[in-house]
Amino acid sequence: MSGTIVHAAPRTGGTTHRDLGLAGVLRTLRTWQRRRNDRAHLAELDERLLADIGITPYQAAAESGKPFWRA
Repeated sequence: MSGTIVHAAPRTGGTTHRDLGLAGVLRTLRTWQRRRNDRAHLAELDERLLADIGITPYQAAAESGKPFWRA
């Protein structure tokens, strides 16, 4: 087998969390926790603060009402 070159098949598409094993699971859990916290904080903002960041109360309620697993 001297002189034989073996090439790996090219990857197609992007890397998903399923491809990364435990690291992917931990990344997903951190993402979910961050979304949950961000949405809880967003729900606490008053109309003046929402206006400062360019979000209506309706948009804030819609976003904060999403489950943590939904982007």
